[in-house]
Amino acid sequence: MQLSSSHCSLSTPFNVLADSGGIWLYRADGLPREIFFHAGELSVDHQLQQISADDAQRLQAMETQARQLMPQVAGIAHDVIDLSYDALGGVVEVMTGSWLNARKIERLRKRASVYVDDTLGKGRWEQQAFDGNFERYVEQEAEAFKGSIGRHLMWQIMTGRADGIDQRAQAMDGQLDAKLDARAATIGVKADALCTQVQSLRRLQDALQYRYQGQPLQMLTPLHEDTSAKAAEAATTTPHTADAPADTTIEVQQAHHN
Repeated sequence: MQLSSSHCSLSTPFNVLADSGGIWLYRADGLPREIFFHAGELSVDHQLQQISADDAQRLQAMETQARQLMPQVAGIAHDVIDLSYDALGGVVEVMTGSWLNARKIERLRKRASVYVDDTLGKGRWEQQAFDGNFERYVEQEAEAFKGSIGRHLMWQIMTGRADGIDQRAQAMDGQLDAKLDARAATIGVKADALCTQVQSLRRLQDALQYRYQGQPLQMLTPLHEDTSAKAAEAATTTPHTADAPADTTIEVQQAHHN
């Protein structure tokens, strides 16, 4: 399960800010650098564009839908965080039985959750954070527990308590796996449901009569045209204007559960 703009077979090369002031798409490389629309008006690279009345209505619909979409994406991100750290916590509990490690995991969970609140929760989608790095972030956090797990294993073996690992594993007896799998399936259903809304945005975009340098304005593109890796690379740095929201990215993306 991957928290990515490519989940619906669509991608965007832009970072996105969607709030009551409008929809702002921005990136470090490629043209246009910035797209902004609000209340049926369109600005491209700080230049107000002449558009038809039909396009104004389409942009208003896109603005409404994009603003509604962000809280739903944030909710799924929180579900993913809980799932990822519950999976990590289950493994650490079996291997160490340490309540101190459980507290560490809760701190990590809270840190990731706060980050989601400060980004998606405020209408900000950042490519560097959510298109390729959440899974890597959780894996790096898991790596930090390797030393602790090793020390606990050695201590339990040396003190004749290695049976405790088997006892804890038997106590779980597949229950954790079943619970995590069920939650992962639920998250997948929620994510798939969002694709209907994303596809609606794509249809509105494709219906725009406006042309940028003779070409349709591409904010969402099919995955085969613009892979998430290229999109993330294009939007890695902050916008070139002083108006851009501060990039306080921590690397965050989703864990696979085996």
